[in-house]
Amino acid sequence: MSKADVLFVNMCRDILDNGFSSEGQTVRAKWEDGTPAHTIKQFGVVNRYDLQEEFPALTLRPTYIKSAVDEMLWIWQKKSNKVSELKSNIWDEWADEEGTIGKAYGYQLGVKYKFGQGEMDQVDNVLWQLKNTPYSRRIMTNIYNFADLSEMGLEPCAYSMTFNVTREEGGGADGKGGSGKFKLNGILNQRSQDILAANNWNVVQYAVLIYMMAQVNDMVPGELVHVISDAHIYDRHVDIVKEMIERPQFPAPKFTLNPEVKNFYDFTTSDIKIENYQKNPQITDIPIAV
Repeated sequence: MSKADVLFVNMCRDILDNGFSSEGQTVRAKWEDGTPAHTIKQFGVVNRYDLQEEFPALTLRPTYIKSAVDEMLWIWQKKSNKVSELKSNIWDEWADEEGTIGKAYGYQLGVKYKFGQGEMDQVDNVLWQLKNTPYSRRIMTNIYNFADLSEMGLEPCAYSMTFNVTREEGGGADGKGGSGKFKLNGILNQRSQDILAANNWNVVQYAVLIYMMAQVNDMVPGELVHVISDAHIYDRHVDIVKEMIERPQFPAPKFTLNPEVKNFYDFTTSDIKIENYQKNPQITDIPIAV
């Protein structure tokens, strides 16, 4: 069975059984009809996904992996804030009159700064460090820029990625297996997450980012650690989640990248191959609080 399913089910049960309800509190988010969107939450959820063991896609319901990766590349590769450059319409309600989400997400990753090795943006700095100083403890990005928050369509939820390199055990002579290559690990920090709508979407995105960053640096993907400060289930999602976590679970799909791609900026969703993705039916018309 998919270990991502097990983690998801355990997290949801903990939130539903032991979480804190915002009922009676003033909340920012509202439903389309204007009703306050209350949540049940847990603080400080940490989930660990070993990418050497499996690709962490849910089978409880489908995750549209290529659409999720398209958004990730829109942020990390195109460094864009223009919704017209995204294949899906998920950002349309946050777009301004110019069709952008302001100084948010990809915009922040594209801003150039002075680093020790010259002036470059955050993504290029990560790529440079992975190639030249892989054991550095400073390989990270942060898009929660307080100076620009007032000009963002939405303050970043997934705001920081920290990369860390270790040596994979094994390789040939010692008989333990493995390639002996560097292993790329990452910590995704998220201030807030709508567990039903966005959890596995973000997990899949940043798992693929690690796969891509690893491949172009002749590394292997290691572990994705997902830290969620406010992991919540909305009140109108509770019954949906309760039904979903009782569904049958299937083995994780097989995920591979086109091995010919050696430059991060050359990846497209066409370079992704997903095989044997057995999953339950999709859940449609999930209400989204804004």
